[in-house]
Amino acid sequence: MRLLALTPSLLLFAALAAQASDIGVVGLFPGKAVLVIDGSAPKTFSVGSKVTDDVKLVEANGSSATLEVKGKRQVIGIGDYVSRSAPGAASSVTLKVNPQGHFVAQAQINGSMVTMLVDTGATMIALPASEASRLGVDYKKGQMTMVSTANGAAPAYRVKLNTVKLGDIEMNQVDALVQEGGLPFALLGMSFLNRTEMRREGEMMVLTKRF
Repeated sequence: MRLLALTPSLLLFAALAAQASDIGVVGLFPGKAVLVIDGSAPKTFSVGSKVTDDVKLVEANGSSATLEVKGKRQVIGIGDYVSRSAPGAASSVTLKVNPQGHFVAQAQINGSMVTMLVDTGATMIALPASEASRLGVDYKKGQMTMVSTANGAAPAYRVKLNTVKLGDIEMNQVDALVQEGGLPFALLGMSFLNRTEMRREGEMMVLTKRF
């Protein structure tokens, strides 16, 4: 079970979330999600419930919630939120810094969920080989190179990811590196980030798709 206590700081986050978007996730557990809508008090919804007239909660677990917004599904985690903005508005997502001072995103690669650390110092998305295999990336068909790690040089493979989705931002054919050693978690690097406008707002980071 993953359910956050609604502390004063979390309630402040909920209020801030509504300024940048309409629906924020502040708590998750199997079959239910705690959501903030337009700055109102957090409310618990069960899977299958209508959140608003045009939004439905279709899935929830300990790490993410799937919302169907005007017929389009979006997967987000705690600290993320989605917009019900008018059609044609730029796709965007807002992330909240974690207690360690990092931005962590619940993304989808080739349709499968993956937790990624936002790293503006990484030239590309970087994936551990085990995670790439789980995501169905046949990385050994990629171009082999060598990268520096804490344990010295390690082989890596340059690949193209068919789709990378974060909130309602979706990109195709994104460059990535797959490392067979020295990488404990996935990194959301600049091959994705440089196609967005990044804006830091206190403990929030707003990413808006540019192309």
